Amino acid sequence: MKTYLRILSYARPLGRFVPLYILTTGLAIFFGLVNFSLLVPLLQILFNKVEIQAVTANLQPPTFSMSIAYLKSLFDYYLIKVIEAYAEVGALYFVCLVIITSVFLTNLFRYLAEIIMAKVRNNVIRNLRMAIFDKVSQLHIGYFTNERKGDIMSRVTNDVQEVEYSVVDTLQVVFKEPATIIGFFGVLFYMSAKLTLFTLLLLPISGTIISELVKRLKRKATQSQESLGRLMSILDETLWGIRIIKAFTARHYILDKFKKENENYANINVSMARKNELGSPVSEFMGVLVVTIILAYGGRLVLQNASELTASEFITYITIFSQILVPAKSISSAFSSIQRGLASGRRIFSLIDKRPIIVNKKDSMKIQTFEQAITFKNVTFAYDDKPVLENINFTIEKGKNTALVGPSGAGKSTIADLIPRFYDPTAGEVQIDGCTLKAYELQSLRRLMGIVTQESILFHDTVFNNIAFGKPEASEEAVMKAAQIANAHDFIMALPQGYQTRIGERGSKLSGGQRQRLSIARAILKNPPILILDEATSALDTASEKLVQDALNKLMQHRTSLVIAHRLSTIQHADEIIVIERGKIVERGTHETLIQKEGLYKRLRRMQHV
Repeated sequence: MKTYLRILSYARPLGRFVPLYILTTGLAIFFGLVNFSLLVPLLQILFNKVEIQAVTANLQPPTFSMSIAYLKSLFDYYLIKVIEAYAEVGALYFVCLVIITSVFLTNLFRYLAEIIMAKVRNNVIRNLRMAIFDKVSQLHIGYFTNERKGDIMSRVTNDVQEVEYSVVDTLQVVFKEPATIIGFFGVLFYMSAKLTLFTLLLLPISGTIISELVKRLKRKATQSQESLGRLMSILDETLWGIRIIKAFTARHYILDKFKKENENYANINVSMARKNELGSPVSEFMGVLVVTIILAYGGRLVLQNASELTASEFITYITIFSQILVPAKSISSAFSSIQRGLASGRRIFSLIDKRPIIVNKKDSMKIQTFEQAITFKNVTFAYDDKPVLENINFTIEKGKNTALVGPSGAGKSTIADLIPRFYDPTAGEVQIDGCTLKAYELQSLRRLMGIVTQESILFHDTVFNNIAFGKPEASEEAVMKAAQIANAHDFIMALPQGYQTRIGERGSKLSGGQRQRLSIARAILKNPPILILDEATSALDTASEKLVQDALNKLMQHRTSLVIAHRLSTIQHADEIIVIERGKIVERGTHETLIQKEGLYKRLRRMQHV
């Protein structure tokens, strides 16, 4: 119930919809009841049982009151006047006209209620999806390392869709159908309190059976959504790594992996379907059983003249009671299917409730400029208790170029990730201008930095928008100038639409060197005082590397740079080279100093045949 109410909270502002929905639904239910209540005079006319003499006293309009009795007296008043004026055939036409009018109004108000509910449904889904995306964009980098991206995508798409289908769509069932049942029972009590009390003793039997089915559905619904998340993850990995899959002839391995999970998902859903589909026939059978018992019991009373109902009224009573089966069946079906939506809701809220680890302090201050130095003081870091860095100490003074080198997995990229606060140290602290990074507001801190990584992060958009990413106000002139400095302008102009060319998903229409130069152009346009270059040329061929390295050299001029290098030839002019091994600093100095030592730097350089 808690999850259900929380989902409904995303329909705000409800004040605009709820009163109008209650009004239109109430009127639809009222005119629906009128439709069936008119069966009594219709049957009486057809069976020639209208007793005009008994109601001549009602030729005066009845006194107004909020009651069923007033409505009945008002109808009888006009019916008798019609019979007196036009005989029974005229009365038949009158009743049929009232029925047509009542049915029209029933459907009109039902339609208006549906439109209102559509607005509520779309409010819920829009706000829910926005809340998920907002939270995903806030979460720290480490979360995406541990979680499957396909599962996150599944929550944003499939789980939200499931909430729409099986939770939000049942909103009207939760309100309208119980209100309809209450309305029908109100009329039934008015017609025969004794017979209606008898029916109430029979209904809890079917309710108990349905509730037991609902409990069993709950666990299967959660398993189903988790399995769907795993399917999405496999699909995401397959699309991303399709070249490797084909190159290593691993299609059958991936196919088998997908097949097993797909079969697991199908089996769970078949098990759910057995229980889900059982709810509707069980509720229908139990309802018919109850109607049959009432028909036998009440019919005997009518035949023995032991009931306050006439034959026409009893037929109407049975007809109205049978209509309770429709909303009752809808409720049972809704409660059966809602479990799947609630399982999706719990998965969604488990993501929304995640607390970002990297957050601003309450008294955080904005940093406008970088003036002095970046300092690592006794920095230690671990991923899930796995040590990565240990007691790191060094300083990058303003305007200096510092390089990090070392074997793969030594901790170089982790050091770079600590500066923009993608992670926080486990112990020690990173400072800028003598103040810990945690004291600064995150947005202002990251505005000081430009980052170019080994993998170019580009978006399925135009060249222009990729360069101007994060700076939507950038002019065409500024973007073109940044591209020229990054040695990218010439190849951009050769594209079909120049700067307005869409580059495909993750820049798939461009070469590796072209993608990297766009990333550099983006960093140039940002014009940050601090640069972080994480193996920006390691994945390039010699020709592309030369162009990219030239662009990087232009980018680093008059800036403070931290460069992680795989190819040592690219950093031999750095002001300081720091050698990392197994999370520790083992050497430091200039290229000339380190080459004189018989240490790790010289061994790495010798391996590259430089």
